[in-house]
Amino acid sequence: MEVMEQEESQQEPIFFGTGPPLYEAPDLGEDAGLYMEFMMKNCCYDAIPTSCKLVVFDTTLQIKKAFLALVANGVRAAPLWDSKQHCFVEVYLQSSFKPLIYISPADSLFHAVYSLIKNKIHRLPVMDPVSGNILHILTHKRLLKFLHLFGDTLTRPRFLQKTILELGIGTFRDVAVVQDTSSVYNALEIFVERRVSALPVVNESGQVVGLYSRFDVIHLAAQKIYNNLNISVRDALRLRSLSIEGVLMCYPHESLEVVIDRIVREQIHRLVLVDEERRPRGIVSLSDILQALVLTPAGIDRNSL
Repeated sequence: MEVMEQEESQQEPIFFGTGPPLYEAPDLGEDAGLYMEFMMKNCCYDAIPTSCKLVVFDTTLQIKKAFLALVANGVRAAPLWDSKQHCFVEVYLQSSFKPLIYISPADSLFHAVYSLIKNKIHRLPVMDPVSGNILHILTHKRLLKFLHLFGDTLTRPRFLQKTILELGIGTFRDVAVVQDTSSVYNALEIFVERRVSALPVVNESGQVVGLYSRFDVIHLAAQKIYNNLNISVRDALRLRSLSIEGVLMCYPHESLEVVIDRIVREQIHRLVLVDEERRPRGIVSLSDILQALVLTPAGIDRNSL
């Protein structure tokens, strides 16, 4: 990818740091273990949809063709098949290669959540231990959706009515945002430096006006606009298609139930926590919610993973 030189006047990334610590285990009360037990009792096979798309690439396929194939099929990752070894060896993402970490259909959904968060991955192939075939790729989004759909069969826990502020679920300190007048190049630098996958975009008044993700950069490459990374983030957001994840927000006074419903309904990966003036106060992600509902009640602290 050709990268233009960054202008000397480029703006520095902005950080906001109010709120609770970066991560503190929420107190969910006596109902804390309800969803943890539910995920322990259900296996990965239960979460595989009746019909789904799975794209598989051979390791000999050119990277450019693999990238374009992912974009054309509307997927973000594909397992890589080594025809010489007759097995899957890696997972190809649109921006990198990842070692193959997989799970069995018979393993619990609790194990799936643990594997995703512990290994800091976003996609977990479900592999048949007999045939070696990959049946599906589990994600945080799919697991929360399963919990949302079938969690209604359980007694509704009281902590769902507590607010995000009370529970402290999310990241509230040392979170980077980018100004809408900053360049895409500047956003890329922040992605690499901070190892984050999305940045809230703010205007000159400090109000949230968008969310720019690594996937949006991939979208630019698919449109062959990657030779001009000095365009502003504001212009880049205008170029993306409507199907790309937009910005959705939540407020500190909203309940956890409302936040989960919004994330599942809109099929997004995160919400930007804002105050009444739409100024950013934090990020609430899928992994934050799954950590709080599933792992923390089991005594598994994120900081210890």
